[in-house]
Amino acid sequence: MSEELPPSDAGAKDAVDEVRATDADAWATACAEDLAAEKARRRAEHGQPPVSAAEELRKLVDAVSEKLSTIQSPLFGAVAGPAAQQVVKQVVQQAKAAVEPVIERNPDVFDHLAAAGSELLAAYRSAVQAQEQRWTRPTDLHKDLDESNKKDGGEGTGPGQRIDLD
Repeated sequence: MSEELPPSDAGAKDAVDEVRATDADAWATACAEDLAAEKARRRAEHGQPPVSAAEELRKLVDAVSEKLSTIQSPLFGAVAGPAAQQVVKQVVQQAKAAVEPVIERNPDVFDHLAAAGSELLAAYRSAVQAQEQRWTRPTDLHKDLDESNKKDGGEGTGPGQRIDLD
């Protein structure tokens, strides 16, 4: 009699929990499948989605670090060249080690920064276009010169007009 049997309702409760867990897994699986199908449909319709700003930053860091690692500067000379190259590699690795956790913890921040940069660029472009319009717009000075030329009989020293030197 050392074995004790669980009460009869405990077995039924475990079975219900197991069914609920299976239902939750089925729901999660169905959602994941639907999401994958929708992503595939959009990719086929619109092409590849743009890469996130965080991924672009990773690519930039990798490209810069690769380029810095392969540069051999004649300034260091033949003796100091390998040592200097090793220092550059070490600095690049430290920079990557510092940047990578920040990117992984805050990927949305880089998307927001990219959007803010786009907004700043649009504002700058608008300001430059407005200034260019002010520079190229005829001013009152041009009108005054045109009117004085008309009063003088249309003869002046402007371009396209004949100058009598006799």
